[in-house]
Amino acid sequence: MASNGAKQPLLSGLVDPASQIINECHRNRRRIRHVKSPPLAESVPSDTSGNGPIPCCGSFWGGLHQSLKKVALLLAVYLGLGTICFYAVRDDIKGKKTNPILDSVYFCIVTMTTVGYGDLVPNSALVKLLACVFVFVGMALVGLILSKAADYLVDKQEILLIKALHKHEKPGPAASLKEIETSKVKYKCYLALAILSVLMLVGTVFLYMVEDLNIIDAFYCVCCTITTLGYGDKSFSTGGGRLFALFWMLTGTIGLGLLFLYIAELFTESRQRTLVHWVLTRKTTNLDLEAADIDDDGVVGAAEFILYKLKEMGKISQEDIALVMEEFEDLDVDQSGTLSDSDITPAQSTQMKK
Repeated sequence: MASNGAKQPLLSGLVDPASQIINECHRNRRRIRHVKSPPLAESVPSDTSGNGPIPCCGSFWGGLHQSLKKVALLLAVYLGLGTICFYAVRDDIKGKKTNPILDSVYFCIVTMTTVGYGDLVPNSALVKLLACVFVFVGMALVGLILSKAADYLVDKQEILLIKALHKHEKPGPAASLKEIETSKVKYKCYLALAILSVLMLVGTVFLYMVEDLNIIDAFYCVCCTITTLGYGDKSFSTGGGRLFALFWMLTGTIGLGLLFLYIAELFTESRQRTLVHWVLTRKTTNLDLEAADIDDDGVVGAAEFILYKLKEMGKISQEDIALVMEEFEDLDVDQSGTLSDSDITPAQSTQMKK
């Protein structure tokens, strides 16, 4: 490229080498499959404190397991404090009661899931204020559980679900992984729907057999519970029923929340795929070439074209490109428009000193 300003070497370093690499990849497609991975220590992101890389714990599942343990700990603390508080003010809670400790935990769960049957209600200013605090904290905790536990449960079952859906086929490992990647949200919806259906069936059978409700009222109570509608005309009134409700109510409401979350995600992903398909199939015009020509030299290189298409697809934004370019400029110590060991080594030394 001809030099036409201080910015030209930087653009030259971005476009030309990238174009050469892409062209080389087209000539050597088989070699791409054997590209070395980046060094593990450099590819692991640092923690929020900046004190070093986050431990891998052996695998992705190890790290996710630790996250689930934190959520479980928060849930235990919430239920423990709620039980103690509501047990202490149990005389100011009116309604049909069974065991004091069981009723305290039950009231805490009903409050957390926002079901609000009305079979146990606050009867003093103190308990009403306490319930207000616990309902907001409980809703936040439910959201945290949705974001942490859901992905763990779904990812654990994805491969088994694919095998069940394609039990008459024998796809190879690569084909299975590709299908998981392209249809991940769809399988999440399937699994969330299956889990919710099982929970509704179990709840209906339990209410019919233990709470002595007829089958319609049992199903009606299940629907009112998992949607957190909670009219209160039908609820868990026995000690055994409330003990069952401690676990079933929490998993049922979270299960429905997961299903709606994945349905929304499925529609979003579908719109994104439609946009990508439109971008990749529509004809390129002269206006597209003008917009893709970053350095205004009348020629669009491979790197420029890729950046333009990614922006059209919504994969990256101009702000993303600007941030990456800023990092490139910071690393390009000698202002040559390219990066080499002579640029990276001083930058690493500066980061270590910090």
